[in-house]
Amino acid sequence: MNETPATARLRRAVRAVILADDDRVLLCRFSFPHPAVPTGATVVWAAPGGGIEPGELPLAALRRELHEETGLVIDADPPHVWHQEVAAPGRDGYDGLVNDYFLVRTTRFDPRGALSDDDLAAEHISGMRWWRHGDIAEYGGTDLFSPRDIATPLAALIAGDIPGTPVMLGL
Repeated sequence: MNETPATARLRRAVRAVILADDDRVLLCRFSFPHPAVPTGATVVWAAPGGGIEPGELPLAALRRELHEETGLVIDADPPHVWHQEVAAPGRDGYDGLVNDYFLVRTTRFDPRGALSDDDLAAEHISGMRWWRHGDIAEYGGTDLFSPRDIATPLAALIAGDIPGTPVMLGL
């Protein structure tokens, strides 16, 4: 994990690890210059979600983001499974990113949120895909995943190992 100073200006976000009944995970394709896409990369596959607005509670932000991006509506409070802090000085005026991930189990659905295609493009989302764990673990293409080693903590969730406290993730 990259450490960020206590006085750093951090972009706080919530993300949903959406696992379908067939154990596929829904990931969004983020294109540069989204904060999840590092300099030099063009595409990162990451869990749907986004920034927490001022005064907004994390689970309210998660519900809003899921409705906007995927159309999924959740009623219950999902478990907080992962925490990620990434130093990224100068990225969109922030010193780093803090992502909190929540596990959402659901039946597989066709993602279509409240945002228009133009709105999604403005958020640098250029697609969504249901991924099999094995396809992520064996991926050899040029696209990146966030977190980079998503296959390892994802395998634990698929196996039913829901942590009592969030697992700290690296880049």
